[in-house]
Amino acid sequence: MPIPTEPIGSIPRPPELVAGMQAGLPPDELDALFEAAVRSTIAELEATGSPVITDGEQRKPSFATYPIAGLETLAPDGVVVPFADGHTRQLPVLTAGPFRYQTHADSYLLAAQRFATKPVKQAVISASALSLLYPADGIDGYSRDAFVSDLIDEAEADIRGCLDAGAYNVQIDFTEARLSLKLDPSGGLLRSFVDLNNSVLDRFSADERTRIGVHSCPGGDHDSTHSADIDYAELLPVLFDLHAGAFYLELAGESDPEAVLETVAASLKPGQRVFVGVTDPIDPAVETAEQVRDRVLLAAGHIPLAQLGTTDDCGFSPFADDGSTGRETAFAKIRARVRGTQLAAEQLGA
Repeated sequence: MPIPTEPIGSIPRPPELVAGMQAGLPPDELDALFEAAVRSTIAELEATGSPVITDGEQRKPSFATYPIAGLETLAPDGVVVPFADGHTRQLPVLTAGPFRYQTHADSYLLAAQRFATKPVKQAVISASALSLLYPADGIDGYSRDAFVSDLIDEAEADIRGCLDAGAYNVQIDFTEARLSLKLDPSGGLLRSFVDLNNSVLDRFSADERTRIGVHSCPGGDHDSTHSADIDYAELLPVLFDLHAGAFYLELAGESDPEAVLETVAASLKPGQRVFVGVTDPIDPAVETAEQVRDRVLLAAGHIPLAQLGTTDDCGFSPFADDGSTGRETAFAKIRARVRGTQLAAEQLGA
């Protein structure tokens, strides 16, 4: 068996789509641009040789907020996420219940499958990220317990809809995991996030969970991060308590990848596969296939081949306005990941 390799999700949008979004074009004109972007992104991803593809999240307003776009019971002054370069992202806050997704991820999947000739994976946002929408002072007539119950139902439906629609697998974006340790160094918030996400995962059978993975990184937006200063050793032992079949971990951007791999090896459980990041979307330099090969070989020295895969550290454009990485750079890095993984597999006899 070769070493599996998969993308995380987002690809920078074509300039004409970005311009159209910024100009506020009429819905029919914008939809035509979205359609063209999905078609071309899938074609270019397939041309990289990647055995599994995504739609590049061309239609998502962001990886985090797609379920709530258009929800009327929101106010703009929610949780603020600060990044190392000084810029911030702010979530909205819920003002009334019940909480319902406005868009489910299977709608993106079904649109992508019309153009794809290779298996398509689908990313969804974690229940824990959306739990941050509930205000600290509560909502009259809508308790936090009622909100969490609705949230778990919606998160399950989001994943199940993708599995039922034929997704190759479903990736839960859990980028707030590492950030939680900055917000609460005691680890209590992280543990509560893991417990909440397990409440969703436990609604799936063991076989279904082999097709569900979790992505964690220190954030990647405008070439900056929100929690790269948090030691992975504090996160990984808890992260691998999630009842998921696969884990997609940022690694190429780490200053001491071998130390991270030692922690992964000590934390990884039987039946779990870890996809290590071998390309860094924040670094403008395109990795060579040989650099990727060497990163895979390093990982193979710590992780059993049967539990090893490769990926990109994170998405290349998680928010609609993040154009810090060029579209061609993203495809070049993906080609290097695919080829470098093949080279490593050949050397390892995989």
